[in-house]
Amino acid sequence: MSRSSPPRTSQVLCVTAAQLKFRRTLEENVDLIRRSIAEAARSGSEVVLFPECALTGYNAALHRLGRGQVENGLKAVAEAARTHRCHVLIGSPSFADGQRFNSLLVFDRQGRERFRYDKIHLTPRDAEFFTPGNSLAFFRIDGAPCTAIICHERRYPELVRLPVMMGAQIVFHPNAGLDALAVSKTKRGGRDGIAARAFENQVFYVFANSVGPQGGGLWSAGDSKIVAPDSRVLALANNRDEMLIQARLDLAQARRQYAREALLGPRFLRPHWKVLLAACRRQLLGHEPRGN
Repeated sequence: MSRSSPPRTSQVLCVTAAQLKFRRTLEENVDLIRRSIAEAARSGSEVVLFPECALTGYNAALHRLGRGQVENGLKAVAEAARTHRCHVLIGSPSFADGQRFNSLLVFDRQGRERFRYDKIHLTPRDAEFFTPGNSLAFFRIDGAPCTAIICHERRYPELVRLPVMMGAQIVFHPNAGLDALAVSKTKRGGRDGIAARAFENQVFYVFANSVGPQGGGLWSAGDSKIVAPDSRVLALANNRDEMLIQARLDLAQARRQYAREALLGPRFLRPHWKVLLAACRRQLLGHEPRGN
């Protein structure tokens, strides 16, 4: 099957998006995450997505958290993935070459780290702590090609379009809202562009956000959601409560039609798309996997 062809086999993945209220300490967050994985697995989920910096909390003194403390927390999450035979995608700081990154780590059913995506487009607050990433996300879950962006990166559609051109059928989007209450309210009720991004690429979109007050007078809008390739919202959380939402994704529906057609026309762009996608694949070969 060529990279531009639609999938020919049917696969269904049961996916959960975990909407969380961050706790005061990393240890409390780890306990919450482990309990959420267990609950999602009991309900039949095969994949669980957690918010941005779910391990530590986002509005936290991230510079005070040492590498050992973070990596011990991630080991506990990996063990929960192994125990419950569930893929886990979790936002967390990560460390490499003396630098700290805002990352999404992908653990498989055996608790092995299979991929790590580092946030490329940082907010001003991110830049106080993190180094920007330099590679797009492309990985597989039970053979299903996937991609990811983190929070603020919803504003950069090429981070989704290019991996979808490469074959991705699911977008995972961990988020940690940090806004004044008035701004947070404007992001509620699905008015966030996510349904449009699913539709314009004809892929599934899984969005896991934090919710409620985040400290310092800042809020997170919640509204975690799972969206179908035709823009239907399959599951939607509210803007008040911690909760797990779930949907079954029939990947035969994620045909990537519009991304595939964009590779063909206009004709003058065809060779340029090929060069750009080849560069993306080369960059991925240098970054995947960063873990075990």
